[in-house]
Amino acid sequence: MAFMQYLAFDGMPLPLPDSYEVQMVDIEADSGGETEAGTTQRDVVRLGVVRISVSFSVSAKWLGLLTGFKQREKIGVDYFDTETLVVKNAEMFIDGYKAGLVKDTSYKGLWKVSFTLKEF
Repeated sequence: MAFMQYLAFDGMPLPLPDSYEVQMVDIEADSGGETEAGTTQRDVVRLGVVRISVSFSVSAKWLGLLTGFKQREKIGVDYFDTETLVVKNAEMFIDGYKAGLVKDTSYKGLWKVSFTLKEF
């Protein structure tokens, strides 16, 4: 049985993630908020901006590749959309990058890498 390809950065397929969560966020203008009458007013600038929280258990080689992508301003991301169940493409950047050693091995360790992809 073949695994689903959840993410690819600039055409490079990434390993199978440990966790994968897609969130659709609405971007609101500063002019929104609560009125004097106590009602909520939303001034939505953009609907359904994609944010993907993901974590991987990777080798030192993949740690280096993912860290390299973190340094880039934007990445072309092919991602599995959980709303439509198809692969979509978007320009994104990496935020909240964390890498930690899980286990020391003879191959420079097993690493846990997590970050959030945010759509431009």
